[in-house]
Amino acid sequence: MEPIYRQTKTIEDIHLDRFGRLKLSTLLYFAQEAAGGHCQILKLDWETLAQKDLFWAVIRQKVEITRLPTRGETITVETWPMPTTRSAFPRATVAYDEQGKELFRVIGLWVLMNTKTRGMVLPAKSGVDLDGTLRGTELAAPGSIAPMALENMTLRNVRFTELDRNGHMNNTRYLDWLVDLLPGKFHEHHPAKGFTICYLNEAKETQELSLSWQVLDGPVLQVDAHREKTDVSGGKERVFAAQITF
Repeated sequence: MEPIYRQTKTIEDIHLDRFGRLKLSTLLYFAQEAAGGHCQILKLDWETLAQKDLFWAVIRQKVEITRLPTRGETITVETWPMPTTRSAFPRATVAYDEQGKELFRVIGLWVLMNTKTRGMVLPAKSGVDLDGTLRGTELAAPGSIAPMALENMTLRNVRFTELDRNGHMNNTRYLDWLVDLLPGKFHEHHPAKGFTICYLNEAKETQELSLSWQVLDGPVLQVDAHREKTDVSGGKERVFAAQITF
C-alpha cells in the first residue's frame, strides 16, 4: 500500500480570513481531513475504532508556514504516519501549490484514547499496528511549552459548534480562539509563520477557559489556558498552551 496519502483542495472564500489568506484553523482542518482520509484506507477510521472503544486525539502539533494560499488556488496535501513511539503515532503533513512549491508542513502527535475512561491507550496495548515512513523531511516533534506569567487574560466558553464527534473542542477551533486575541490591524501586517499547540486536557461544552496571553518579541503570541478543576480541590488545571510566530 502506498505509504503517502494525497488530497487536493481548492481554496474558497469560506477558507480565508479578512485579508484573503488561508485561515490557520482551516490549515489544520486540511491536515485533519487528509489524516482522516488516510485512516479510512488503513481501516483505522472513526467508525472502526469506535467499535473497539477507541478514538484518535492530537496532543501536540507544530506547523511551519512558507506561504498561506489564497482564493482559487488548488493545493495538494500529502500525509503519512511516521514510526510509532512508545506513547504516540506521529504523523507528518506537507502541502504544495500548483507549481509544486511548499506551502506549509505539519507534524502532529496522535494518540489513541478510550471512549469510556477518556484515558490514553499506549500503542502496544491498543491492538493498532501502523507502519511508519520516514522521508527525511519531517519536522522534529514539538516539545512541551513551559508555563510563564503573561500580562493579559481573556475568558472563553466552549460552545456546541466547536465540538467534534468525540465530544470535545476540535483541534482546529483552538486556532480561531488564538487568532481572535489580536485585532485585524495586527493580522493585516503580520501573517503567521508557524505555530505550536500542546493539548493538555479535553475542553468540553460550556466549560469556561481563562486564556492568559501576551505578544512577546518576534512577534510571538504566547497563550496559556486554564479552567477550574471539577473536583473539590478548587484549583485550576492547564488545558492547552500555544505559541504563534508572526
